[in-house]
This record gives sequence, structure tokens and C-alpha cells, in this order.
Amino acid sequence: MRQILQRMGERVAWYVGSVMGDRDYERYLQHHAAHGDPTPPMSERDYWRHRWDHVENNPQGRCC
Repeated sequence: MRQILQRMGERVAWYVGSVMGDRDYERYLQHHAAHGDPTPPMSERDYWRHRWDHVENNPQGRCC
């Protein structure tokens, strides 16, 4: 029973993390590698800076 609850907790944490964007940089790196881009990928810091600049300059449906 304890293992089942632990697995459920891990899956909920994974889901919430995915929805909140915790894995976006990892997905960016996978996409970058899969498409054979010859330039080096952005650092994680640069990725988040670029992403948030884009969000701020291009508002779409969001609560605030």
C-alpha cells in the first residue's frame, strides 16, 4: 500500500511539474538535439530569460 501511495505521489508531482513548466528546458534540449541544430544550445539561464521575455512581450491567455 505504501509503495502504491508513493508511486501516486511521484506521478502527481511529475504531472504538476510538467504543467508548471519545470521540464521545459529539458524538452528544449531534446528538441535542439533532435533537429540537428549546429549551434550550441542556450544555457538554462539564457533559455529562461528568453522564454520570459517572450511571454512578457507577447501576452496571450493567462490569468494575470
